[in-house]
Amino acid sequence: MRLTRSGKFILIFPCLAFLAGFILLLIPGGLELWVVAVERGEPLLILPLKPGERFTLHYYHSVENSPIWEEHSLDKKGQIYIEEERYLKFGAGMGKMPGVGRMVRRGPYEVIEDMHMPTGDFILRVGSPGVNHTIIWRGMKKNLSHIAPHVAVRFTGRQINMLQRLIRLLFPYKNNLLLED
Repeated sequence: MRLTRSGKFILIFPCLAFLAGFILLLIPGGLELWVVAVERGEPLLILPLKPGERFTLHYYHSVENSPIWEEHSLDKKGQIYIEEERYLKFGAGMGKMPGVGRMVRRGPYEVIEDMHMPTGDFILRVGSPGVNHTIIWRGMKKNLSHIAPHVAVRFTGRQINMLQRLIRLLFPYKNNLLLED
């Protein structure tokens, strides 16, 4: 039995597609930051990040109601680091940690910069809407206090492969579309 040209294509195409998919599994596709509700296991946010790229957690101190910014990054393996803390005044639970970063002033703000301290995955109990736990990334914001007040969320960095990256580009995570400018 002799195959026609279209018959050969029908046999070859699935094999090539399988091979391409397999190769894409082996190629690094970058990093993602996952913010997941601990009890439900439901992702609230999935953000693509480049190694060293920063995202900020901004909120208002629960005792002094003063603004705080915590800048974090991921290394090439997806490990989370805290890079900088910035706040208006020395608040309860805030301040210099011996041997970590250096304290400077930027206008009215106390800043601990050059921290680069590994935190690994961490859990945050999201505050009420007045606390306004907000993720700031690439000029966009996501207020976790509006969507998950009083919920424990886990911040996790993940390495992904190129197939996962392509799937995420074709089918973006629905909650990422809710980022505000």
